[in-house]
Amino acid sequence: MAEQIRPSTVLPAKRETITIITSDGLKLIGEVATPIEGKGDIAILCLHPLPTHGGMMDSHLFKKAANRLPALAGITVVRFNTRGTSSAQGTSEGEFGNGVSERADVIAAIKYCFEELHIGRLWVVGWSFGTDLALQHATDPKIQGLILLSPPLRTTTDEQLSFWARDGRSIFAFVPEHDDYLKPDAARQRFAIAPNVKVIAAADAKHLWVGEPSVHWILNELVRLVNPDRYPLPVEV
Repeated sequence: MAEQIRPSTVLPAKRETITIITSDGLKLIGEVATPIEGKGDIAILCLHPLPTHGGMMDSHLFKKAANRLPALAGITVVRFNTRGTSSAQGTSEGEFGNGVSERADVIAAIKYCFEELHIGRLWVVGWSFGTDLALQHATDPKIQGLILLSPPLRTTTDEQLSFWARDGRSIFAFVPEHDDYLKPDAARQRFAIAPNVKVIAAADAKHLWVGEPSVHWILNELVRLVNPDRYPLPVEV
């Protein structure tokens, strides 16, 4: 008998704790969740919300992505704690750098995905603080594109957005209707400098994507972009 997917649902995957070494010698704690069947070479790299406000690799949306997407969508989910950030898996070395020194973390994580995990198609998914990290530092030409969840554009400059306009790769910005920092109309104005950024308003959603309807919607959208052959996600297993 089929069972409805719930917030606590954890589906089968190959889960492995990983250590990412940065160029300045720090050890970052992470986890990779890989589909049990298939090559697992389609992946998302998750950049978490602001650690000074509780953000970490286990922030609920990314944790649920790791719990569901390998089994339901054939997507490998790579999560890690940026420098100085703690979760149940442990604490990454170093100190919070307000998104500046984290450049080395993002570059090292991307390198790990390609060189150690042998990912073929990698999308970088940033959430809140993680969207600024993605826009500023996830510029590796091998990345498929960026997916931004609740982008506050707190530290990203027009010059950095202009890079992406010149680059031309796909960027999708999912902006909650009731976001605390940047609502859809304001986001369209800020991103106007980069026409390749598609702003998608999320009706009734909030910055933290609370509630199973919001979680299911955004995970479904991730699948639509990253592995459309497995779209839409089922609501039962």
